[in-house]
Amino acid sequence: MKILFVINNMYVRGNGLDAATRRTVHELKAAGEDVRVLSGCDPTKPGQHPEFPLKEFKFPFFQGIIEANGFSYANGDPKVIEEAVRWAEIVHLQEAFVLEDKTVRIARRLGKPMTASFHTYPENILGSLGMKNWCWANQAILKVWKKRIYDACSIIHCPTQRVQERLQDNHFAAELRVISNGLIPETCLRPANPPENYFDPERPLEVVCIGRLAGEKDQITLIRAMRHSSFAKRIHLTFAGNGPMAGKIQKKAHKLYHDGIVGYEPSFVFLNHDDLCRLSAKADLCIHCAVIEIEGLSILEAMQQGAVPVIADGPYTGSSQFALDERSLFPAHNPQALAERIDYWLAHPEERWEAGKRYAASVKPYNIANSVEKMIAMFRDALNRQNHVEETA
Repeated sequence: MKILFVINNMYVRGNGLDAATRRTVHELKAAGEDVRVLSGCDPTKPGQHPEFPLKEFKFPFFQGIIEANGFSYANGDPKVIEEAVRWAEIVHLQEAFVLEDKTVRIARRLGKPMTASFHTYPENILGSLGMKNWCWANQAILKVWKKRIYDACSIIHCPTQRVQERLQDNHFAAELRVISNGLIPETCLRPANPPENYFDPERPLEVVCIGRLAGEKDQITLIRAMRHSSFAKRIHLTFAGNGPMAGKIQKKAHKLYHDGIVGYEPSFVFLNHDDLCRLSAKADLCIHCAVIEIEGLSILEAMQQGAVPVIADGPYTGSSQFALDERSLFPAHNPQALAERIDYWLAHPEERWEAGKRYAASVKPYNIANSVEKMIAMFRDALNRQNHVEETA
């Protein structure tokens, strides 16, 4: 099949959607599919660009916020879009923005079948502008996306069950298929047995939080939880990520140390994939506080390394489905409940070590090979439906 992926920019780093797109495109090509990308170019590597390259569009006033959140938008040149769509047998939309709106209009005119992935909630967009609680605005955006983008598609890829449920509640017309974005299989670096100092009551307890430093990721709740934790004096916090709230989060985290709440200065790092694996393998706990999350592959990757997760649970927390039981879940925005879960796991090191093994095993169904197989079936079904409609017309 000739599959066209449409996304504003596939190359931006520190952005879960773009990372998932790069993985999926790579694995589809490895599976023998003819995949090409309509996208902006790599801002850090001028020589690397997609098959159908677009120039960047810079927003007046908001460009700084957009870049701080790890995003980039393309200009949507109609000539390039039409060239890409004419090449394709099926068009797959990764977002629901202006580029995709233009692509939908051209694909409809040319009679090309379309599928889409639902990767972004309206709250992700408005949250970066400090308006995530504007319910009427979020609902209005969702209705616009539904009408202009998703109703044009025969099948919508939902990375988690929670996404599917929200789209069902909002009466999306397309077929909704739950398919994980997929996890690249990695060797678990955590040893089979605990290291010698694992049970040492004086050693630092490594509590890690991986993800973009942004409002919807809610790292502030972890910082507040430290003031309720009986293990705070032994906890060394590590925040792995970057983002628009980096300065605020760093200030509040370091204040914990200077106020004598935690016994070790918190660390802030931005790591590549291999270093994140090593960090997770050494973690006693990995905390995921995100309150607006489509899937959250970062916590899956930590679990793959045997890290026991503690995950926020709320109406838009797709990652909460990865918890094996209630001890790894806490109500979103609730620092007292998070502290209770942290204290439970830190007070039971033997149980925590064994739970890490179970969590490492639990991610196997999310193997990207399974996801790609399901994505190929989705594309084939959408193409066959279009062919059937044309034959009966």
